[in-house]
Amino acid sequence: MITLDFFFPRLMPGSPVSRIVGEDTGDLTVEQRAQIVEFYELDKPITEQFAGFIKNTVTLNWGTSYSKKQPVFDLLKNALPWTLLLAGCNLVLSTLVGTFIGSLSAFLRKKRKDIGIVLGLMLVGTLPSFWIGMVMISVFSVRLGWFPLYGAYSLWGNNTGIAYFLDVIRHLALPVTTMLIVSITIFFTTSRYSVLNTMEQNYVDMARIRGIQSKKIKSHYIIRNSLIPVFTVFMMELGFVLGGSIVIERLFSYPGIGLLLYDAISARDYPLMQYTFLITSVMVIITTFLADILAKKIDPSMEISYEE
Repeated sequence: MITLDFFFPRLMPGSPVSRIVGEDTGDLTVEQRAQIVEFYELDKPITEQFAGFIKNTVTLNWGTSYSKKQPVFDLLKNALPWTLLLAGCNLVLSTLVGTFIGSLSAFLRKKRKDIGIVLGLMLVGTLPSFWIGMVMISVFSVRLGWFPLYGAYSLWGNNTGIAYFLDVIRHLALPVTTMLIVSITIFFTTSRYSVLNTMEQNYVDMARIRGIQSKKIKSHYIIRNSLIPVFTVFMMELGFVLGGSIVIERLFSYPGIGLLLYDAISARDYPLMQYTFLITSVMVIITTFLADILAKKIDPSMEISYEE
């Protein structure tokens, strides 16, 4: 993971020198270009750069962004909470809404309402996120003026307390709604299939034979046992929350990790790119590990004996 984080940015076409200098790149002399390359340590052998990257990763000395001229650690520290807020709200809402609609669709199987729900969500799932976001901005920001066009809060406002909280919510509404529309399908299909599969289990048939009430069968026997696949998808999606909102954050100019990564790639900003990739990769690994542990706690039948 660390190796890929280092080498992938350097495999991209283009040089960071032109992005560092800007429009005056063509006016640089050979000596001036060499000084810039030396200042940013781009003239060192690639193996030496890689060794320095590993050392800086461990010591948290992540260097300075080429394009933003600020410490990379500070940039990521400031952007991370906004991405966690945006992606976290979307993940919770899409899980709850998708699971509810999926379960409802399963209980209505082979009925006209079920067909309408399935076709509707499948259609929504094929729409590109940037198009949905542009429609949201056009309708609710430009035409109706209900929500702000960009940002995470009002830049020229001095809001504090509840006023600041409401301002953040208003800026959050359209990005979260856009992400919710895009990501709800995976939870819908997972919960629907899981509920349908659980409904065919023998213990559900036995509960019906014993005369247990239908509501109790649905809540205690079907829905509860069908949530394990939904939990697995939730944990998998949790690992990608930092990198999965690039398009949305760019579209709404939301100051999170996604927008930071987009700017870093555009500017060939090696330090900012590689440590943003690193943060995202570590998040995926940690959540995958937690998913394995928590899944065994939720479903004891998944426990594996290592004594043999």
